[in-house]
Amino acid sequence: MGTAIFIILAAAVGFALVKGLRIVPQAKVMVVERLGRFHHVASSGLNILIPFFDSPRAMEMRVDNRIFRSYLVDLREQVMGFDTVQVITHDNVTMEVGSVIYYQIVDPAKALYAVENLALAIEQLTMTNLRNIMGGLTLDQTLTSRETVNSKLRAVLDEATEKWGVKVTRVELREIEPPNAIKDAMAKQMTAERERRAEVTKAEGDKAAAILSAEGEKISRILRAEAERDAEVARAEGRKRATLLDAEAKAEATRLVFDAINSGGGATPEVLALRYMETLQELGKGDNKMFVPYEATAALGSIATLKEVFTKESTTPRAQPAPSAAALSAQALSRTVANPPPAVPVRTRPVLPSEE
Repeated sequence: MGTAIFIILAAAVGFALVKGLRIVPQAKVMVVERLGRFHHVASSGLNILIPFFDSPRAMEMRVDNRIFRSYLVDLREQVMGFDTVQVITHDNVTMEVGSVIYYQIVDPAKALYAVENLALAIEQLTMTNLRNIMGGLTLDQTLTSRETVNSKLRAVLDEATEKWGVKVTRVELREIEPPNAIKDAMAKQMTAERERRAEVTKAEGDKAAAILSAEGEKISRILRAEAERDAEVARAEGRKRATLLDAEAKAEATRLVFDAINSGGGATPEVLALRYMETLQELGKGDNKMFVPYEATAALGSIATLKEVFTKESTTPRAQPAPSAAALSAQALSRTVANPPPAVPVRTRPVLPSEE
């Protein structure tokens, strides 16, 4: 009988020891109550609880939209995603907004005793504050000011959950779904804006092309003008050079002729007659030309003199006008007829036997 009692007592002590030994994983803690009151927080590792006196406090946790009870409190940063909720913007546009928050439990005792259901409290607090913040913004602001909404919502949640022993580290708007009519209007607006930008870009391109074309035409005209100017200068210089070379050649030829004449005994009548014939040949080149022989000028001079004589006799002798230039020329020609220059003998070519 005593042996049985001893075995029962040993089994009870062993069971109590087993129940009193608790192993807590890393990054998790256990809130321990003694006789129903908060006693301490069991940290990671091996912890010994007094059987029938100490007991862990269960905490409701949320994972994948499911709430379950656990005796361990996770101190790591946790993520909680919410379904989309309907919000009304400041310009009376109804849209659906989904959000995600990141939080961390920094005081397990407050998380258990300061709020009844931590996961539900965070969810409801997030939804109500999200509606308040989105209600103060217009549709365009809600679509372009996500960072502002995230910052405001995080600040409100962090301040409200501080007394629960929770630190909200980050809040993100997961999605914003406006109504279909608003989506269609936004698509049309985006299309119109892109078409406007395309037209503006095309107009700017045409403007730039016209400016570049005008500048190119201007530069081309300037270059052509400079090229024509340089060509004219080059041609003028060429003509100048050719004239100089021609003058030098003629001067050299005249000098050579003069030297040859001087070396041959001077300007004899035969040489002068030959040069006279060569000059007449040069002058005779071309059309529409008339030549008067040298001997005919004397006859013309005598005719002019006779005309002047008859004119003087027909006029009244009231005044003696001064002889004109034509009269002086006629007198000179008459003197030439009165004293003609010596005849230039012409050397004839010997007659060949075949021509006799």
